[in-house]
Amino acid sequence: MDALRASYGGSSSDEEVDTVSPSSASTSTPQFFDETVSSLPLPPPPLSLLNFPNSTCVLDDLPIDQATRVRSFPHVQGNYALHVYIPVYVPTNARKEVALFMKKISSLVPALHLVDIDIPLDVLCKDDHKLEQALAREFHISLSRTVPIRVHQIDSIVTMLRQKLQSPRRYWIDFSKWETFVNDDLSRTFLSMEIITGGLMEIRKQIQVVNEVYKLHNLPEFYKEARPHISLAWALGDVSQISSQAVHNELKRSAVKEPFKRCIFTTKFNGIECKIGKKMYKICKFADE
Repeated sequence: MDALRASYGGSSSDEEVDTVSPSSASTSTPQFFDETVSSLPLPPPPLSLLNFPNSTCVLDDLPIDQATRVRSFPHVQGNYALHVYIPVYVPTNARKEVALFMKKISSLVPALHLVDIDIPLDVLCKDDHKLEQALAREFHISLSRTVPIRVHQIDSIVTMLRQKLQSPRRYWIDFSKWETFVNDDLSRTFLSMEIITGGLMEIRKQIQVVNEVYKLHNLPEFYKEARPHISLAWALGDVSQISSQAVHNELKRSAVKEPFKRCIFTTKFNGIECKIGKKMYKICKFADE
């Protein structure tokens, strides 16, 4: 799956960074190598990489796009990309509606790709079943920026996060608004679902706690006006005007059909995780578990 990462991917020591919502594979040159072998072309990746783990969705017949993204900080040997987030899954009963909306937006913004997959969204949209299964994967609400850290900082950061975020209360998260975001260097635009009501206060408090840990390790804090969201699709460059207008027009049409609908879907807060390099750490423990 690493070969298909559109938001994370990366080597064991560094990852590409999504600075808005919250990385691409990097390799290092060995000191000694056989020049006669190094000139040979690498074999193509196995087609099995196009299959989602723990899923029956097979994407072998879908073309991989050659879109590339820019690393937000340079790869440095010994650095690990750190990211703190809340994992989120789109509920089964909401995937069809979400997929339908994304199909409509994809027809207006053809450059979109589903996050973590280097397959154009308009290609996925040709098969409703595959699109809905693609939406069954894990998405995330960022509680921090993705930043590089050194190996000696890992234990301290994970320990502090667990201490300060232990035994959180369970709460419900309402995803109520389609929105577009652009990352800091304007290299990518995201189609996202923003949290503006249920869960917003709790998530912002958790962001403040993560900020405290980041400050103690001289790491950059999260955005002052945090707007928690999950990103479902991305496009290269700043196409926010086009995508925002497409979203606005589609929402306007939807409002005519469902004037009283205020929430796209609701899900329960299920904990906080931390990704450092390729390793995942469970951060919080629930009092009722």
